[in-house]
Order: sequence, then C-alpha cells, then structure tokens
Amino acid sequence: MAGIYIHIPFCKQACLYCNFHFSTSLGKAEAVVSSILKEIELRSSEMKEEVQTIYFGGGTPSILDTVAIERLLDAIRSHYAVSSDVEITLEANPDDITQEKAKAWKQMGINRFSIGVQSFADENLQWMNRAHDASQSIQCIQTIREAGFDNFSIDLIYGTPGQTQEGWIKDLEKAIEMKIPHLSCYALTVEEGTALHHMIGSGKKEKISADEQAERFEALVQLSSLAGYTHYEISNLALPGKESKHNSAYWEGKPYLGFGPSAHSFSGTKRSWNIADNLKYIQSIEAGILPSEEETLREIDQLNEYIMTSLRSIKGMQKKLIKTRWGMDKLQIISTEIEQFIVSGKIIATENAWVLSGEGRFFADGIASSLFFLED
Repeated sequence: MAGIYIHIPFCKQACLYCNFHFSTSLGKAEAVVSSILKEIELRSSEMKEEVQTIYFGGGTPSILDTVAIERLLDAIRSHYAVSSDVEITLEANPDDITQEKAKAWKQMGINRFSIGVQSFADENLQWMNRAHDASQSIQCIQTIREAGFDNFSIDLIYGTPGQTQEGWIKDLEKAIEMKIPHLSCYALTVEEGTALHHMIGSGKKEKISADEQAERFEALVQLSSLAGYTHYEISNLALPGKESKHNSAYWEGKPYLGFGPSAHSFSGTKRSWNIADNLKYIQSIEAGILPSEEETLREIDQLNEYIMTSLRSIKGMQKKLIKTRWGMDKLQIISTEIEQFIVSGKIIATENAWVLSGEGRFFADGIASSLFFLED
C-alpha cells in the first residue's frame, strides 16, 4: 500500500496554535500549484506501487479554486498507478465549503473530507482566531451530505484555556448527535514559534492545564465508546468502516510521497522533506532541482518509530513483527522494560501484542519514549 500527500501552503488567516508551514497571501498560489505539478512529474519514478490513498493537506487546500485541485489529481493519475478504489481526502475549512464546490470536488473524485471544525462554540473559535463560526460548521456538514458525501471527519480541539468540561462535552455531544463518521480530537499543544507560544510567554494568554486536558480526554473516551465509535488511534475515532486509510498507513509505516513546500516523504528506510519556503520551492522546481533533504533511518531508528506509532494504534506493538524485523534480543529488552507499565495498568499485554489501556493512552508519548533504544 502506498500513499500520496500534497501540501497546499495557504490559509485565510493564522490560527494561534498552528506551526504548519503556510502563508496568508495567495499571491504565489498559481506558481506553487504549477511547481507541485512539475514535482509530481519529476518524481514519478520514485513510486511503482499502486497508490491507495491521496491526501490534500496544508494549510487549507479548500482555499484553492476547484480547477487547481483537479489539475493536481489529473497529474497524479497521469504519472502514477492509482487504485480504482483510492481514498482521496481533502482538508477543508467550514467557511470554504459551498454547494458548488462540493459538487465539483465529488465529480473530480474527492471521496472524503477532513473538516477543521475545532469547536461548535463561537467563543472557542474566536479564541483560536478561526475564520468560521459555529453555524458555518453545522451548515457545511449538511452541505457535503446533500452533495452525496458520507465519509468525512471533523477536527475538534480540547484543553484550550477557558474551555470548560461542560463546554467540551457539548462539542462531543453535538458531533455524536450529527452522527459524524470520524472524529480527530487533539489536545491543544503549545509549539515554539507560534503566536500562542509568544502570547503565553508574555502573559497575554493563559497556560495550558495538563490536568484539565486529562479530564477532557477521559470524557472523550467515555462518550465516544457509548456512541459506538472505535478509538483506533490516540487522536482518532471512527464509526464502523470509517477509519482513515491514509492516516492508518502512516501509523503502520507504509511508504508515501509528499509534494509541495514542507511536505515529507517516507520510503520505509529513508525520510525526506521539502524546503518550507514557497519562493525557494518554486525557484528550485523551476530549475529542475528537487528542493529536499533526506536521512537514512538506522535499524534502531526504524524500531523506535515503530514503538511510537504502533503504541498510538489500537493494534498495539506486535510481538511477532518485532522479533522478525529486529530480533529476539530486542523483543526481550522491550518485554522487560514494558513490565512497569503493565503493572501500573497503562499497558495491556495480550498473547500477540502490547496495547495501551484507556488510562495509558493519555501518556502514550512518554511511555513510548521511555522504551526507545538509544544505540544498536
């Protein structure tokens, strides 16, 4: 299984917490799209496997006109072997979704959305500096359903200063009431260099409370389970059959190509990334030079990545896979180190795997890092 990711580095405005590469000026949008088209062609020899998933991320891909998205899809289909049942996801913001656009996206083959709702409460959206309001979130879901889409996800953020437990539960209950097929729920993180980081540092915004985020996460686990969602990854929940194929492939270490400024690619043993600068990206592609760097992952790096990603998944760390790929000695070391988390109830040991418990899921990153191998 192989995937393709396209990074569209444009947004209407900057969200306080975002650390992804983007620009709020659309002046170079056409040039960036043209350069991505050329990159798609330049790298056509890198992937011979059939493409099972295509994902438009960013940034905000839905900010582009529909013709630009169609041109990119046509280029992928021209240069790569694309599966007849390929999953094609478009990240979209509620304020960009119209009946006309939804119909055009469906016609060109988009069959899944990831919608940046973030909250159904206007006060939370205003705090985040989002461009839409709660009414647009509700309307856009109705719009895509009327256009014939039944496979989509919404993003929700919890643990923001000022958000109460009651407010978070209302967000979840609204999503459940609307029978949203897939939920991606993220604890607010404060990344260095973001506007939020500077505001907290200067005292203009409140600090994030880890204890409150833990309470929000517990509510997420309980309410989603009662509503029939499978919590198949730390931040992702789905009704039966609505899991994200593209994101699941990331967690399972499948290869993918990333096109566009700042986009990452992974071959299984090598990771590469494009320059996070729109102008330099354009200039490099126009000169026929791929603007990327790469690193070859050592065996130990590959194992550490597997520990991190597999623990986030409902499948957990597979004992047989570790033994086969990295050897019995590594399996035995992990078995010894993981015992403390089994005793504390954060990890459940089955015959074939180690899986995080409900409590353990909130501590996933810390648990994984404590199991990392520092040297071969």
